[in-house]
Amino acid sequence: MSENKKTTIVLFSGDYDKAMAAYIIANGAAAYDHEVTIFHTFWGLNALRKDEHLSVNKGLLEKIFGKMMPRGVDKMGLSKMNYLGMGKKMIKNVMKKHNATSLPDLVDMAQEQDVKLIACTMTMDLLGLKKEELLDHIEYAGVAAYIGDSEDGNITLFI
Repeated sequence: MSENKKTTIVLFSGDYDKAMAAYIIANGAAAYDHEVTIFHTFWGLNALRKDEHLSVNKGLLEKIFGKMMPRGVDKMGLSKMNYLGMGKKMIKNVMKKHNATSLPDLVDMAQEQDVKLIACTMTMDLLGLKKEELLDHIEYAGVAAYIGDSEDGNITLFI
């Protein structure tokens, strides 16, 4: 009898290095035939934002949130030693030198491996994010969907 292996990750952080850890773990688990879900909530939703500016109908507060939050994974800062973006530039140079996969490529790889990327709809409403601003081919759901995915999980992480 074969056992379905599941890994679920809550990505709450909007930090580049923490998102990178979540996507490295997700891709590794998918490579080991796990069903993988990443539930993006609050600042973790920035990992799903498209890079380009899109004109969408928003109220004033929603527009302010949109301008304050990074647009896409490559615009997120480090959790420590960011130094106005210099720390991230240094870490990206080190990664390139060691042929490490970039965060945008890890997100693409996760989608290719059928990692379920979920955007928290409640948080989208709170922060004024619209579906048009997020990556294509992702899912939209609330916490109940995450609980459904995680209750039979082998590995559950909060990042």
